[in-house]
Amino acid sequence: MLRHEFQPGRLVAGLFLTATAALFAGDAGGLWETPWFVVAPLVVGGLCLATVTAMVTRGIRRRGGTENG
Repeated sequence: MLRHEFQPGRLVAGLFLTATAALFAGDAGGLWETPWFVVAPLVVGGLCLATVTAMVTRGIRRRGGTENG
């Protein structure tokens, strides 16, 4: 398998979207009840945090001179 560059922004986005899916799965399974308005802040907040993480990572890599391209 080819090695790829670690991208923390994508990791953060994936964690928040997985948490949203787990909330819906628990609601669908009858374990708890999730209000519909909880999803939007969770997804939007996660994507905003992922954007900030990606921008910080890019800034660090540019400053260090390790960016490919």
